[in-house]
Order: sequence, then C-alpha cells, then structure tokens
Amino acid sequence: MIAKGARTQIIPRHSRFCIWRIMLAMGSVAALAGCSAPRVMPPPATPYEYRDRHPVVLADTPHVVDLFPAVIAGRIDYATGGRIREFADHYRRFGHGPVTLRRPVGGDAAKNTAAKILAVRRALTAAGLDAKVIIEDYRVSDQNLAAPLRLSFTGIKAKVSGRCGEWPEDLASGGSLEGWQNITWWNFGCASQQTFAAQIADPRDLAGPRGETSTDTLARMRAIDNIRTGKDPSTQWPQEDQSISKVGGQL
Repeated sequence: MIAKGARTQIIPRHSRFCIWRIMLAMGSVAALAGCSAPRVMPPPATPYEYRDRHPVVLADTPHVVDLFPAVIAGRIDYATGGRIREFADHYRRFGHGPVTLRRPVGGDAAKNTAAKILAVRRALTAAGLDAKVIIEDYRVSDQNLAAPLRLSFTGIKAKVSGRCGEWPEDLASGGSLEGWQNITWWNFGCASQQTFAAQIADPRDLAGPRGETSTDTLARMRAIDNIRTGKDPSTQWPQEDQSISKVGGQL
C-alpha cells in the first residue's frame, strides 16, 4: 500500500533501459579491472634452464676398468700394464677404500684366471697402489663372450644427477594443449651436460679453485728491472719463419 499523501514517481521505460545499460557497463569495467590485477604465477613444473633440470653434481661413484690380460712368462702384457698404471693413478687422486678385483666364474672363462690375477696384483704393486685388494667372483652370463677381470674402486666423480633420454611429455600433443607452452622439453641439454661432466679432469675443480703455487721470484725481479730501465717486460717469443704459407706465391 502507498501511504496517503505520498507521492510516487514512475520511471519511464526508456530511462529504465538506460540505467540497466549503465549498470552492465560498470560491471564489465569492474571485471576488466579484476583481470588486470597482478597475479603471482606458480613456478613451472619443468625448469626453463637445462642446467637446473640436469645439474652436474659430485658423487662417490664406482670407477670400473675391464682387463683382458695376456700373461707371458709371469708378466702382464704392455697394453694391460698401461691401463693398470692409469687405474692406480686415478685411485691415488680420487679414490678411497679398498680396490675390488672381480674374476669370472663358470665355463671356459674361469680357466687360467689364477695366473692372470697374480700378474694383475703384481702390476698394481709395481704401479704404487698401496690399497687393500679384495678378490670377488661374478657369474658369467654368456659363455660365448669374453669375460674380463674387473678392477674397481669408489671415488669422487662428476655426473649428471638424473637420467637422460626420458620424455615425460608428448611434444606432438595434437589432442591437447600440453605441447603448446613454447618451452624446452625435459631431455633438452642433458646430453651436453653428460659430455661436460665426462670431460672434467678433476671433479673437485667444480667445488672451488685450486690453491695457488709459489711465485717465480727470478721472473718477477727480471720484469721489475726491465720496467725500471725502460724495457718491455713482456716475454719475447722469437719466430724464425713468419710466413704463413707459400702456396699461391710467385715461382
């Protein structure tokens, strides 16, 4: 009911339509303002940088060398002796604990292993290896293949933390938006990291720089004297023949 004496105002239909349009426009502006607000995006499931996906780490890893020795007059052959000397040098630089020498067991591969093991142990001693050598057996799986003597020790080594060759996502995902992110795939850069880790001569260089050696006092004093007398302190490298090539010259 409308009270007596109250005055009512009837809004025309076209005015009500205009008010409705204004309210709709204000709602759209508010929605757009909400969309333009800054948002914190979650971190990607796959790191963008391949060094973060496949980092090179230092780990205690078995160093294994397979030997196929030939024993002549109780002495080991020259090629196998070189591998043993290299193995002993690697152990002195990076290894710790005992050295394991595994011999094959079963079939023809187990023949004449006693003489070979004795020759290898003598070669290890001659190479200066003072670690304890433990003899273990391993079963030969295929009698048709050559069975080596396996030397191993545990030492520090640079390696990639994960495995290469894994493809957790489909690059050609035509039925979904999975491959539309325009980012590098998971396996990208893994082979390069593996190659980089394999080329490192001393894995400890990744942890920090090497200690400085003592200075050459004579070379330093010679350079100072040259500066005092007005001479060039740089090292002079004599060159006898400075011509790069005579190909294409006049006869």
